[in-house]
Amino acid sequence: MTLNEVIPKANEKFRSGFVAIVGRPNVGKSTLMNHLIGQKIAITSPVAQTTRNRLRGILTTTDAQIIFVDTPGIHKPHHQLGKILVKNAIASIESVDLVLMIVDCSVKAGGGDRYITELLANVSTPVILGLNKADQQKDEQIDQTYYELADQHGGWPCLKFSALEGTGTAQLQTKLIEALPIGPYYYPLDLVTDQPERFIMGELIREQILHLTQQEVPHSVAVVIEKVEETPKITRVMAAINVERDSQKGIIIGSKGTMLKNIGQAAREQIQKLIDGDVYLELFVKVEPKWRQSRMLLSELGYREEN
Repeated sequence: MTLNEVIPKANEKFRSGFVAIVGRPNVGKSTLMNHLIGQKIAITSPVAQTTRNRLRGILTTTDAQIIFVDTPGIHKPHHQLGKILVKNAIASIESVDLVLMIVDCSVKAGGGDRYITELLANVSTPVILGLNKADQQKDEQIDQTYYELADQHGGWPCLKFSALEGTGTAQLQTKLIEALPIGPYYYPLDLVTDQPERFIMGELIREQILHLTQQEVPHSVAVVIEKVEETPKITRVMAAINVERDSQKGIIIGSKGTMLKNIGQAAREQIQKLIDGDVYLELFVKVEPKWRQSRMLLSELGYREEN
């Protein structure tokens, strides 16, 4: 099958383009992308700064193809990993057709939101301001703090929604499509991400670590898929969980290995949904001291500065 058979030709009314989703940590960027695409490709967690890589999610409709670029939360970095994440997030702003800035409208606009709007004011890329978590908002006067931010930068369009409940997301999707240029299909119709399956597997494991260990092992974890063996009946996956300290290794393993067992069971269930088949998952934990500060270790673990 040729590429032209996989990717049909777009008509003169078809719109397509790349949309960077930016915002402070934990405002719902990944939750929104998963909801719009209709499939889980980005991990979510109540822990801030969950997303580490620029992850592309692809939404194809009858009249458009939107390639979402889910970026790490923009924040003040405290280590080399943080510097790479923020630099990659900012770089994505310069290379897309549209920026969707997500804010948490259950609280007033803060210094982090103002910092990001100042960054966006210096680029020529169009911006839409998305007011997420409308389901959690108790005082609608909070919206005014964000409308003022939008007005300060030329009157960005503002849309209110809840990525968790789905209210208002259809209107947001329509607005995004209208703001994109006339263009071609970039990806096959059934593709929802351009990330390799191994990467998604590693992220699903890391998500369960964040959920189950909560604040005890926040961001000192990197997951590497060491081996994937596929047979007609089962897929065997071997993964290494890298941490920075022996104490963190003990937390992840847990008493008599119970925590590691729980992580593995929950991650296996998610991976089985990903590949639509049975999975045998083997996890082991390694200590890599100060890996977040080492450029060499960061590169080996898959965290590189993107151009």
